[in-house]
Amino acid sequence: MATRKVTLKLLINKKTKKVLFAEAGKDFVDFLFTLLSFPLGTVIKLLSKNKMVGCLGNLYESIEELSDTFFQPNLGKATVLNPKLPSRPSEGGFVKGVITYMVMDNLEVKPMSTITSITMLNKFNIQEVGALEEKVIELGVDEVAHLSVFWTEVRS
Repeated sequence: MATRKVTLKLLINKKTKKVLFAEAGKDFVDFLFTLLSFPLGTVIKLLSKNKMVGCLGNLYESIEELSDTFFQPNLGKATVLNPKLPSRPSEGGFVKGVITYMVMDNLEVKPMSTITSITMLNKFNIQEVGALEEKVIELGVDEVAHLSVFWTEVRS
């Protein structure tokens, strides 16, 4: 079975090796917006406890180890560890597909336009376009599951 991949175009400052922004399509932006609809317990389980930032992985593990006898009747730890996912929007997803989006390194999403791009170049104090390079990357399931780690690696 083939794994679906999402393509991003990164605009990188060659001097600082910093990703200024990524040009992304509907699939990637819909994925980012879907992350906000996941219950936290599901996110922790997807990322795995040992890769969680801070103590959320420890919290998850302590709930796993806690006996169901300590939970309220009719609830149990499965209610916390395996919360039900909210219903997703129909096949259309969250955003329109005819638009290209700009995703910043902090995951801020904006519609892409010439004016927005020029504004971003000014914000990053880019004096010459030759200092920029485009890098096309593909994200699969593994990269998307570890998005924050991946984004940091691309920036370095």
